[in-house]
Amino acid sequence: MIYLDNAATTRPSQGALARAQTYLTDCFYNPSALYHGGAEAHRLLRTARASLLSHIADPAAYDLIFTSCGTEADAQAVFGAARRGNAVTTAGEHAAVHESFRELKNRGVEPRFAPVLRDGSVDEEALLAMVDDKTSLVSVIHVSNETGAVNDIAALARRVKQKNPRTVFHSDGVQAFGKLPFRLSRDIDLYTVSAHKIGALKGTGALLKRKAYTALPPFVYGGGQENGMRSGTENVFGIACFYYAAEEKFACLKEDGARLAGYRELLWELLGHDLYTRISPADGSPYILTVSAAGKRGETLQRMLWDRGVAVGTGSACNSKKPHSRVLEACGYPTAVLDGVLRVSFSPATSEEDVRAAAAAMNDAARSFGG
Repeated sequence: MIYLDNAATTRPSQGALARAQTYLTDCFYNPSALYHGGAEAHRLLRTARASLLSHIADPAAYDLIFTSCGTEADAQAVFGAARRGNAVTTAGEHAAVHESFRELKNRGVEPRFAPVLRDGSVDEEALLAMVDDKTSLVSVIHVSNETGAVNDIAALARRVKQKNPRTVFHSDGVQAFGKLPFRLSRDIDLYTVSAHKIGALKGTGALLKRKAYTALPPFVYGGGQENGMRSGTENVFGIACFYYAAEEKFACLKEDGARLAGYRELLWELLGHDLYTRISPADGSPYILTVSAAGKRGETLQRMLWDRGVAVGTGSACNSKKPHSRVLEACGYPTAVLDGVLRVSFSPATSEEDVRAAAAAMNDAARSFGG
């Protein structure tokens, strides 16, 4: 099977699993325990926290709160920071942010949704026009999980702070962490990452928090783990896998990005342009190519491709029960295009042979559709 749905989840790294195994079978202790085994598990958490931070932020300026997933980290950011006035986000957010913003209106905070452009990136001027002296939070996705469009969150955060210095700026970085070279700027207060998008395990994520931002409340109350910000015994094995997988990813980040950008363009070149319309921008994430076989059904094509030995997505797996992508609807695409969407997403394990075989299968499936 040629697996090209890596934006949904990735195959766990065998190297990371092997290195982390001891925290599942031997050093399985509660990291809050005071005896030697607990202290050893706690040291792993401390080392993993510092390492994960160091890849994209200054550990002296940021803390990292381990969570159960990216969705939980997004929820902590949204519900912790948006507690008054209004909050601004984009129509292109992952469901974890979008649905949290919809809930804000039940909590007395006005949610505002800025429009997106054709490629899924935010309309920056429209978003900034929504920010006023009552805006408590702005949340902008770093890389669109639907199209791969990249938002310039550093520039946006700076402009938001210029307009209202009290506004908290958050970004969902799940599709950027371990895939794009960047560093968090001082204007970004909160940033979400997830383990299973980079070769680690489902069930682990993190929220990065600027230390100078001290008003974020705990999300889960209890024993006071994670410096009181997220109670509950930490998933030491999952965190160890996250730590080791991130080390692997960041060691080859630029090389992988350049190679996969070439594969993304090769795939587009090999697809029949009479069959497929391109949605992803040329300057987007090298890991995602979203196309549409307009007038056909993406879900049917997806099953046809599976039968041909190729696994691809039809958009966000978190919205798979809906007839069309909410994000692509917001981009303004007509129903025929929305019907036929396929999202191809790569990993460092993807080869040129995989890309060529996938292109042939995609062309064959589209040509034989309904035949």
